[in-house]
Amino acid sequence: MNTIIKIGIILGGGVGAYGMGSFMYNMGHDMTNMTKSVGQMTQDVHSMARNMNGMAGNMMQMAQSMVEGQKKMGDDFSNVAKDMNVMTRSMASMGNDMHKMGGQIAQMNDNIKNMNGSMAQMSNDMSIMNGSMSGMRYDINKFTKPENIMMPWLR
Repeated sequence: MNTIIKIGIILGGGVGAYGMGSFMYNMGHDMTNMTKSVGQMTQDVHSMARNMNGMAGNMMQMAQSMVEGQKKMGDDFSNVAKDMNVMTRSMASMGNDMHKMGGQIAQMNDNIKNMNGSMAQMSNDMSIMNGSMSGMRYDINKFTKPENIMMPWLR
């Protein structure tokens, strides 16, 4: 019986040693995988930190660009407002000039009307003068050729 117990103890010890060895092997394997995972997680966290730093830099640059863009847009709008004021004053001045020109055109129309009346009067006076000159021609002709008066049949 001693032998059976020894064999049982040896077999039990062997099974126990195999079980404990398997457990230790699996635990070592799991710990290795876990260590690799932790290492990968560390690299991922470092990579994420670098990406976050880059992103923060990009956001800072974007914020500066937005500030610069808003300043330029504000300057552009200010220039547009100034140009609109100049244009409004120019249009008001142009309206005044057009109003004055309208008055001058009205005066010119009156002057043309007066000139037309004067020309009609002058034309009438010239017609009268032509009639007078026609009579004068006859009289001058009479005095320059006295033979016509003395001898009218020679005409």
